[in-house]
Amino acid sequence: MQHFGFILASYVSTGLIIGAVALWLILDHKKQKGALKALEARGVRRRSQPVKDERANPTRASEQVPK
Repeated sequence: MQHFGFILASYVSTGLIIGAVALWLILDHKKQKGALKALEARGVRRRSQPVKDERANPTRASEQVPK
């Protein structure tokens, strides 16, 4: 029982650090979602999103072979 204080302090500090990292991740996730929502409101789209209008993506339109 002579190391009980050290062991308890180790567990408590580890728990606090893991909790702080989890909280930081949650807050950062909310911040990133807000930034994406603001960009999408301005008309900026994600690269992974398919383009509906070929005129909006000149790279793909220029790759097409003229008939």
